[in-house]
Amino acid sequence: MAFPSAPSALWSVSLLTVLFTAAVHSNVFFALDDDPLQPVTSDETVSVGGTVTLTCRVPESDNSSLQWSNTAQQTLYFGEKRALRDNRIQLHRSTPTELSITIADVQLSDEGEYTCSIFTMPVRTARATVTVLGVPGKPQISGFENPVQEGGEVTLTCTSTGSKPPATLRWYRGDQELSGRPNVVESVPEDPTYNVSSELTLTVSRSDDDALITCAVDHPSLAPGDKRSEQALRVLYSPNVQIQPESNLPREGEKFSLRCLGNSNPEPASYIWNKKDGELPSLARADGAVLYFPMLNKSDNGIYLCHADNGIGNSQGEYTLLVQDEADNIADPTAMSTSSGVDHAVIGGVVAVIVFILLCLLIVLGRYLIRHKGTYLTHEAKGSDDAPDADTAIINAEGGHSGAEEKKEYFI
Repeated sequence: MAFPSAPSALWSVSLLTVLFTAAVHSNVFFALDDDPLQPVTSDETVSVGGTVTLTCRVPESDNSSLQWSNTAQQTLYFGEKRALRDNRIQLHRSTPTELSITIADVQLSDEGEYTCSIFTMPVRTARATVTVLGVPGKPQISGFENPVQEGGEVTLTCTSTGSKPPATLRWYRGDQELSGRPNVVESVPEDPTYNVSSELTLTVSRSDDDALITCAVDHPSLAPGDKRSEQALRVLYSPNVQIQPESNLPREGEKFSLRCLGNSNPEPASYIWNKKDGELPSLARADGAVLYFPMLNKSDNGIYLCHADNGIGNSQGEYTLLVQDEADNIADPTAMSTSSGVDHAVIGGVVAVIVFILLCLLIVLGRYLIRHKGTYLTHEAKGSDDAPDADTAIINAEGGHSGAEEKKEYFI
């Protein structure tokens, strides 16, 4: 028997290896699409640090073994046997028609095409593409280091790193979305991730003081609102002065005070009290934002002004003081409690109703007595209409004299 020469045998083995490798990489099949031994896989997407499950199935089994290989064509599992020493990779399920494995703590380097093979003649393969998402970092907001004066502009910058694909940044004021500049995407050298930044320019007013500006990251690896940062704006604005009285009813002889409310940021540094068209009363004492009156007098009546200055601007407010004397206090209906007035009204109404009922009862009782009295006299006079004189009329009354005696009545 003749044997092929060594070079010829090596050439044959090399040719078979090349053909097998070409079949695996080109996914060439020598079977119809409905081949019952053709393995089936699916593409998977996973975030960095997550776990992905790779499943390979065949409709029927001829007892041939299934095998999973990684992106470098290194065998991971051959049936139930581990081939690569990587503790992140574990067997999930192995049956004659299925081979499933899991890869934990997925890294960006795990992305690529994984191959499932069944060693029949010819070898049949299927590929599954694993896409690894780079999870973006928590956004950072800058540009708020110093407060801004009312009417000025502030530019905020939001930055997020480590996203793949590039994340999208969105701006909000409360629940209202704001329009910032288009996102700027920069690739990271020697890394498949991206850094993303966005700018927001606002013209601020006093209503923006302490307003929360939010930068939120939108990315397939995150649920809505998972990663966001908030920053409160600080706006400087001039005073808006109001004067608050200690009481709405200043009374002669009582103590009284007025307080000047600056309503500004920062708080006013100085307060100046004046009386319009005159000087402050001699007993009045100004102490910063408060003007004290130890004892009110009619001569204190007038318009009082408060000037407040906080370094950003100044403003003034006014209050008209009208002191009530003791006579005004007595006559003033506001001095009576509301509940007392309501009680008096209720009592007066009840009394009026009772009087009305008593009057009606008296009228009804009087009419009743008058009616019965008339009936009695008419009854007693029966038979006396034809009598010639009074004595005869009495005798001729029903029952005669004796009847009259029997019908005597006594009234007490």
